[in-house]
Amino acid sequence: MGEKGCLGVIIGNRDFFPDRLVAEARVEIIELFKRLNIRAIMLDTNDTKLGGVESFQDAQKCAALFRQHRDEILGVLVVLPNFGDERGIAETLKLAELNVPVLVQGYPDDLDKLDVARRRDSWCGKISACNNLYQFGIKYSLTSKHVVHPTDPVFINDLLNFVGVCRVTRGLRKVRIGAIGARPGGFNTVRYSEKILQRNGISVVTVDLSEILGNANKLTKYDISVQQRIQKIKDYAPVGRTPDESLIQMAKLDVALTDFVQLHALDATAIQCWTSVQQNYGCNVCTSMSIMSENMLPSGCEVDVTGTLSMYALQLASGSPSALVDWNNNYANDDNKCVLFHCGNWAKSFLPDIEISTAPILGTSVGEENTFGALSGRTPASPLTFGRISTDDPKGIMKAYIGEGRLTDDTLKTFGNRAVAEIPNLQGLMQYICRNGFEHHVVMNASKTAGILKEAFENYMGWEVQYFKDPAEQPLRNESANTKNELAAQY
Repeated sequence: MGEKGCLGVIIGNRDFFPDRLVAEARVEIIELFKRLNIRAIMLDTNDTKLGGVESFQDAQKCAALFRQHRDEILGVLVVLPNFGDERGIAETLKLAELNVPVLVQGYPDDLDKLDVARRRDSWCGKISACNNLYQFGIKYSLTSKHVVHPTDPVFINDLLNFVGVCRVTRGLRKVRIGAIGARPGGFNTVRYSEKILQRNGISVVTVDLSEILGNANKLTKYDISVQQRIQKIKDYAPVGRTPDESLIQMAKLDVALTDFVQLHALDATAIQCWTSVQQNYGCNVCTSMSIMSENMLPSGCEVDVTGTLSMYALQLASGSPSALVDWNNNYANDDNKCVLFHCGNWAKSFLPDIEISTAPILGTSVGEENTFGALSGRTPASPLTFGRISTDDPKGIMKAYIGEGRLTDDTLKTFGNRAVAEIPNLQGLMQYICRNGFEHHVVMNASKTAGILKEAFENYMGWEVQYFKDPAEQPLRNESANTKNELAAQY
């Protein structure tokens, strides 16, 4: 298992509380991080008393250490084995100028150890530490329990989710999205504001579709890059009845897209997937988009830039691919189920029965022979996190909705990429989407990470967020990690 991330660690101390508590906490945190594959940047016991932060001088040393590792540190964990020095903690973060998420943890007291020699008072100290962070204007996250031991499965889950929050926050603040081609004329729904995105650290790199198609047309089936890409496509999915001529066109287009992504160091792409590419080039770009999304370079339809941004955010939260889908159909008379659909570019992870095919609906207007490259496949039952980020231009803000449900194995006889979703209070969700001007596209991810996204979007990005929480579920649960029982068994 690879490293999950790197966190700075501040262990608070206060002079009239037992110092041994700091030494014990340091050992426990180091051991926990080792078990969870999280790398710690923290003061050595030779740098300050027991490696804790208590004075302004300690804060200066810890801040200097954090600045040395600025590019590595995703977030900061504040550990309070006793009351702690709230000013030292806040000053460390102020001097370090990391601008990363902060999680505040306090140790619980034992009822039989409340004498002067053994009491912690972290319950009270955590309130003081948070008060100072609030005064300093430093954003921070809280554990599910006010005080909790690091070996408690609840804290372990909180910590893993916090690392997810850190990944989402860092990723969104520096993401680069390619907008390839013009928005299809009939899709006002995917309009967005580049300026609002840029204010939030999100860069959009635009290119005319003719430039990509022109570069693709300069290639021939004899080019090594094209031959390699044809084989890559065949290895990725069964080609079905796709003719060789269409495979060559798909491969040439994929080479041109890959070159553009690499040239501009893009993290994701939103592509003018119809109808120009079919009419002027003769194939669908869906297979290339699916391959990119499967390889964690999400690619969205219809130049839906904020939809693609949503794909990237859900990917960061879960560590698995996302798919941009249509809220497409009711499912019979079940008010909490609906059909999710797209003509065929979902990542392979969603399509165990994947096959390269055509786009029948689009084919009625451009000729089905020009739509080879669309994928066919049904998504099976799995956990579901859904979400959507948008720019609200009249308000000048970023906004989002997120929630959880599940994908089901209910019968569904249709074509393209398809799934059935069951979502609590689906009718209320649809009312919210329609009343607040959200797009018909949403993103799905096979995880339970809505709590991570809410914390990142709302607390650290400062966006307006509506969280559609399943009343039967607990917040901030990450099912892509080990279960709480499995984690507890490690101790």
